[in-house]
Amino acid sequence: MTENLSLDDKAALTSGASWWHTVALPEAGIPAIHMSDGPHGLRTQDDQAADHLGLNQSAPATCFPPAVTLASTWDTALAERVGAALGREARAHGVHVLLGPGVNIKRSPLCGRNFEYFSEDPLLSGILGVSWVNGVQSQGVGASVKHYAANNQETRRMTISADIDIRTLREIYLPAFRRVITQAAPWTVMCAYNRLNGVHASQDHWLLTEVLRGEWGYTGLVVSDWGAVVDRVKALAAGLDLEMPSSQGAGPARVAAAVRAGDLDEQALDRSVARIAGLARKAATDPAAAYDRDEHHALAREVAARGAVLLKNDGDLLPLDAAASQRIAVLGEFARTPRYQGAGSSTVNPTRLDDALSAIVAAAPSATVTFAPAFGVDDPHADAAALREEAVRQAVAADVVLLFLGLPPSYESEGYDREHLELPDEQTAVLAEVLAANPRVAVVLANGGVVRLFGWIHEAPAVLEGWLGGQAGGSATADLLFGMANPAGKLTETIPVRLADTPAHLTWPGDDDHAVYGEGLFVGYRFYDAREMDVSFPFGHGLSYTRFAYSGLRTSTGPTGVDVTVTITNTGSRTGHEVVQVYVGAPGSRVRRAVRELKGFAAVRLEPGRSRAVTIRIPRDDLAYFDLSTGSWLVEELDYHVEVGASSRDIRLSAAVHVTGDPREPALDADATLAEWLAHPAGGPLVTKLLARVRETLGDAYPEAGSARERGITSMRLSQLVQLPGVPVTQQDLDEMVAALDAQPSGQAALDAQPSGQAALGA
Repeated sequence: MTENLSLDDKAALTSGASWWHTVALPEAGIPAIHMSDGPHGLRTQDDQAADHLGLNQSAPATCFPPAVTLASTWDTALAERVGAALGREARAHGVHVLLGPGVNIKRSPLCGRNFEYFSEDPLLSGILGVSWVNGVQSQGVGASVKHYAANNQETRRMTISADIDIRTLREIYLPAFRRVITQAAPWTVMCAYNRLNGVHASQDHWLLTEVLRGEWGYTGLVVSDWGAVVDRVKALAAGLDLEMPSSQGAGPARVAAAVRAGDLDEQALDRSVARIAGLARKAATDPAAAYDRDEHHALAREVAARGAVLLKNDGDLLPLDAAASQRIAVLGEFARTPRYQGAGSSTVNPTRLDDALSAIVAAAPSATVTFAPAFGVDDPHADAAALREEAVRQAVAADVVLLFLGLPPSYESEGYDREHLELPDEQTAVLAEVLAANPRVAVVLANGGVVRLFGWIHEAPAVLEGWLGGQAGGSATADLLFGMANPAGKLTETIPVRLADTPAHLTWPGDDDHAVYGEGLFVGYRFYDAREMDVSFPFGHGLSYTRFAYSGLRTSTGPTGVDVTVTITNTGSRTGHEVVQVYVGAPGSRVRRAVRELKGFAAVRLEPGRSRAVTIRIPRDDLAYFDLSTGSWLVEELDYHVEVGASSRDIRLSAAVHVTGDPREPALDADATLAEWLAHPAGGPLVTKLLARVRETLGDAYPEAGSARERGITSMRLSQLVQLPGVPVTQQDLDEMVAALDAQPSGQAALDAQPSGQAALGA
């Protein structure tokens, strides 16, 4: 039992034994925990070849499509199936904890690690994260939700301070973590490298203890990102249980010394040791599990097909007829040498790898398929002119061109951010000349973050955003191009017209190790909608080979939330999936809010001519905003604007729903403004009575009700009235008002008296 351990043994448990294993104390019944990357495939290594940057080889494992692609399915059941498959593979390799998912928000499309994150929207990121964690942990393997919190860039990621106002932090950058914590109970939470408002995440007591444990009720283990600990003693006191990887004894020595010197409460160490021991015993299950490699490859193929987004399809150029005798020019090195995953700690050694060129040849046996690389990929010696000339020659002779473009591996990776949103110049040059030679061009993109499309998107009749397709992405692409699969993906991030339009542009990536999140709440589509700004493609956009009609919108409200029901009909000729999206606006809100925010969604599969009534529940708490004056989540009493559509800018139906609000009683004193007193349910009558005396005394000098001058008066502090000559208000009047307010029962006080976390959104 841990209570019988020596101080040195307890301290040793709080640091790793190696790159991927924790310390074992067999005599105390505490086995080692084996951890491994990553979110889209197992990257397990032996300790001799261990690293955390994806530099060394790992054991073969299924490389599923990364989060950027999985998220574009908007399919929670599919995300859970992927999680379960990852859990099976982890058990087969003796891995106890899989390091994922990453639920950080895509603040800027320049983030080099965006391929590992789900979305620019916190609700979508959180819901998909819950499904992924539930899938992994259904197999007896733990998840590690990361990177907590505000790890939204790679530039100076070890030292940068993400400077975020509290409301933005609460409403944008923490909700996905909160949702995963409260709904999926991940075995571990991984802290981020960066600082948050000046404090390293690894030693932020507010973040790791007050919010995570106090408000959200988390009882699991907090582990550092690899090498994220700055001060081991401060980190442990703040709530970070386990330092990874091994610090070669340095961390445990500092912890033991701090306890002996009285600088660290031994109870804090005991709490962390109990969590580590508890996880080790829970993880000590039989790892002798087997998995079917072919079955997992097929699942990876399904995800890649479902996650690809058909951005454009003028004239129904796609799908191609697989049985037709036609000349198909396949152009672009990515068709032969697939770009299927990002670089860094999530790099997977795939069990097999499909390329699109071979899959296209196999899918269209009656066609004549030619190939030209068209451009070099990260090859400074490539003869761009010669490659382009050969590509154009083949395009001229073809009935249709499939042009594979994308970002070279060097453009995006963990460890650094992108410098721009452009495709390489040699690729856009090929595109221009190929389009001039043959207008029947379908562009297939391979990239982990969005690329700029403006400037050529209007010329290309069809564009399929394949993202990073994992090891089966080549076959999935052929499935989509020839209609064996129907595109169903929807964008989880906005594609802007240009980099300068993006919300964080003026403050990215920060100065002097501070990144000021000056755009506040207005991240992604929230920003573009508030500015009424043109975008290349909006959040939630994605076409299909069939079409869907929306009808019969109905809403109903109750004490726990709002139910939104809509009928979806497949009016086309192919079976397909539609992602029904529900957005909510709060016109008339007392605080600044987005025009619309995603509040629910559902992926629906329908055969041609079939209809289905879909009901999406919006929990009441999801309508709340974080009120700074009370420090709590509040639902306003409003007529909320509910919109249902196929994207954030393809709204098909709308309705208004009235929701009863929460009591709002901010703390008041004599230095609060008259407006704040007037808005307070108990303070309002008190100050109204006082102002009536002022109005009576001043007569015509008192401003007209509702005038700008009256608004100027109500912006004054209550205490200022005492200082104004001729105003019949004394300090005694103010003292009596504050005392009277304090003596009244407070609805907010009753709310605050609930057990910790009960007033939090999603708790």
